[in-house]
Amino acid sequence: MSAALLEARGLVKRHRAGGGLTTSVNGVDLRIQAGESVGLVGESGSGKTTLARMLAGMTEPNAGQLLWQGQPLPTLDRAGRAAYRRAVQYVFQNPISALNPRHRVGLILKRSLRGLTKLNAAVRRARIDAVAEQVGLDPALLGRFPHQLSGGQAQRVAIARALLGQPRLVILDEPVSALDVSLQAQILNLLDQLRDQQGLAYLFISHDLAVIERLCPRIAVMRDGVILEQGRRETILRQPQQAYTRKLLQAVPRMPQGAPPSLVR
Repeated sequence: MSAALLEARGLVKRHRAGGGLTTSVNGVDLRIQAGESVGLVGESGSGKTTLARMLAGMTEPNAGQLLWQGQPLPTLDRAGRAAYRRAVQYVFQNPISALNPRHRVGLILKRSLRGLTKLNAAVRRARIDAVAEQVGLDPALLGRFPHQLSGGQAQRVAIARALLGQPRLVILDEPVSALDVSLQAQILNLLDQLRDQQGLAYLFISHDLAVIERLCPRIAVMRDGVILEQGRRETILRQPQQAYTRKLLQAVPRMPQGAPPSLVR
């Protein structure tokens, strides 16, 4: 088997709580191949975000191993770790809170790109303009502050920022949960197009199996810090092995009897 783009082996994360330790991620194994979209589904508090933050290098695991293209992260040299940080980008659940409220959108994108690359100012500007066009961001919005954006506009800014460094993997943490259904469909269609155009890999985190089904051919189901089952979308949705997965499926509204959930294409 070829090396995964990003692989977790036995990841564990513990936190201090109430004078003791609590384990939020407990021995998780997960592989994401280049160009693959993996859905990570589970209820709030299941450990999804903690796992995602470890995969993105934002949080250190207490145990286990992360491998980038087959190499353990601790063995990467300085240039290798910098390349990993550029290649793995994160889109947060609440885009407004993740954007600096004191800066206009154009400056937010410029500062982000400057931190990722050593491009000169003219090339940076061209990259920002190109990415803004790719995500359908009106150039007039570059002059606005985050609080002046709608939820859909802010999410497009967050996606644009993630794409500036030309990543290989984008981790999306509940990216459409705060949007209404029509905006959800727009953002999911956009992510679909970007994946096809740029060969991106996604880790798409959600509590909503209908949203996961729309975008991800492979699904992992997480509960209490453990991945209960993972596999092809068709198998997980039609023949779930775990009672918890069946419970999540039953919670999807208006699902036809005997069929997996599906959003309108």
